[in-house]
Amino acid sequence: MEAIEPAYGAGVLLLIAAAAVALLLFLIMKIKLHAFIALVLVSVLTAVAAGIPLADVPTALMSGFSTTLGSVALLVAFGVMLGRLLEHTGGAQVLADTLIGRFGEKRAPLALGVAALIFGFPIFFDAGLVVFLPIIFTVARRFGGSVLKYGLPTAGAFAAMHAIVPPHPGPVAAADLMEGDIGLTLLMGVPVAIIGWFLGAHLVSQWLGNRFHVSVPDLLFGKQNGGVDPDADDEAERRGVRKEAPPFGTVLLILLLPFLLIALNTGVNTLRTDGVIPQDAVWADFLMLIGQTSVALLITVIVALILLAPGRFSMSKAGSLFDDALGSIAAIILITGAGGMFGGVLRASGIGQALTESLGDLGLPLIVQAFLIATALRVAQGSATVAITTTAGLISSSVIAEGLGDAQIALLVFAIAAGSTVLSHVNDSGFWLVGRFFGMDVKTTLKTWTVMETTLGLAIFGLSAVLWLVL
Repeated sequence: MEAIEPAYGAGVLLLIAAAAVALLLFLIMKIKLHAFIALVLVSVLTAVAAGIPLADVPTALMSGFSTTLGSVALLVAFGVMLGRLLEHTGGAQVLADTLIGRFGEKRAPLALGVAALIFGFPIFFDAGLVVFLPIIFTVARRFGGSVLKYGLPTAGAFAAMHAIVPPHPGPVAAADLMEGDIGLTLLMGVPVAIIGWFLGAHLVSQWLGNRFHVSVPDLLFGKQNGGVDPDADDEAERRGVRKEAPPFGTVLLILLLPFLLIALNTGVNTLRTDGVIPQDAVWADFLMLIGQTSVALLITVIVALILLAPGRFSMSKAGSLFDDALGSIAAIILITGAGGMFGGVLRASGIGQALTESLGDLGLPLIVQAFLIATALRVAQGSATVAITTTAGLISSSVIAEGLGDAQIALLVFAIAAGSTVLSHVNDSGFWLVGRFFGMDVKTTLKTWTVMETTLGLAIFGLSAVLWLVL
């Protein structure tokens, strides 16, 4: 649903948004109301208070909910199926053992993060995270301590790549709106993402992991007997590891497959946009189809069944594994969708339009202005993509008028992306996805994920600002 003409000024809408967030936190943290019910209730109240016509309220609610579910439900479902297969067969343990054997226990969080940076080049944040979950959980179970020590660096790596490095949609849209060079944005974005991740996500996540102990959830380990396979008949199975675990090469192939398919989709789409591949090429359509994230994960699950099932379990056993896995994520999917509903209501209220009109002329250096506008939009309505595209469109005329070079435009893209990263909170569907995946309550998610996202954004902005002064 498109944003309506704001019923109130930016100040009133911001007060309404702040009151809605406060009410939501009160209901969940103090009253202990279930997060799904609280999110839907507050979304309805916010829509009415913000002046959305009553006849349009249902559309505003369902637009954000269905859009989020459409992008998340299939990814989470196929991702948790894949994770359950890898855990049940011992594949996740094999990969974890190999990883730790090469990098060592102390560098395990760093190794996971570096792997996520590499895999995060073509794949979106949420898809990459769900594929990495079995590795994160297995490594955390082996070495003990908080799962955050291993999960946050990985999630932060995917977030950094998704925010500032083309071909991800946010930086591509921002560079295009400001008439920058996407190729140069990519070349500059990779080192900025890596350094920003190390300073703002990896180091911070290790400190947070030592402060907040979060046990490894049973999301991928089944519900019976505290996560132990009920059909286990020996000590190896009771540890969640099969006697005949798949070889490392097979596990690596299964994990690489979705990334390769998605990268293929991205590459074909880029070449088609540039005119290298004809628009009517059927073979290109086919490659883009199998590289769509949800289709790529579906193919990967089928391939995993073909490679892992023979000699280990029957198709009926696989069905029970999948039922168990899917049952454990129903709440995650619904709560994430409701979080998208809340953010969608704020966007439909016109708060973004009101903010951009009031922040359009701040009299600050352009790179600071870009960061602050993106931050305000991110905090107000939750969507990082909306914050990026709106901010880039708002300052594009100033960028063109000043005749900035491609390198400076790339730095503006990073500053905007940094602002759209900070302060992830309850109006961001990603906040609920990460919190529920890692088994955190709202208070802990605010103290960990929100903090790490903020330090990551600040690190990226700091690097961009320094380079802005040098260039």
